[in-house]
Amino acid sequence: MPGATPNGVDINRLLLIVAVLTRRLGLRLSEQDVFVNVIGGLRVGEPAADLAIAAAITSSTRDVALRADTVLIGELGLSGELRMVGQMPTRLREAAKLGFKTAVVPRRLRRGEPWPTEIEIIEARSLRQALDHALLSD
Repeated sequence: MPGATPNGVDINRLLLIVAVLTRRLGLRLSEQDVFVNVIGGLRVGEPAADLAIAAAITSSTRDVALRADTVLIGELGLSGELRMVGQMPTRLREAAKLGFKTAVVPRRLRRGEPWPTEIEIIEARSLRQALDHALLSD
């Protein structure tokens, strides 16, 4: 995969996420070493992981835990907006099977296939809104 690091995260996506966290949330990441590691030999090249990676970095930087029963799925734009990714209902059903109780996802612009009922869905327009739901406290 072009731009992939040995730990499986696309370096270009990581740079975009760090830039958004710095600009939109005011995190001082230029003074930090940022490492993202994916366990199990997975390669994360798709934008659906952007929100989860951004939340993990924010959690670590602020020393605030993420809700353990919450999954975060969505692409992150340069202005901090969240974008829908493909196959969201399928992803949400799989998250529910894995034991997640809540999902933070981008707000839908159009209603399509209904969301699964096995998991509580929280829709957010921005990274800031998503993190307000995902972080335990700040």
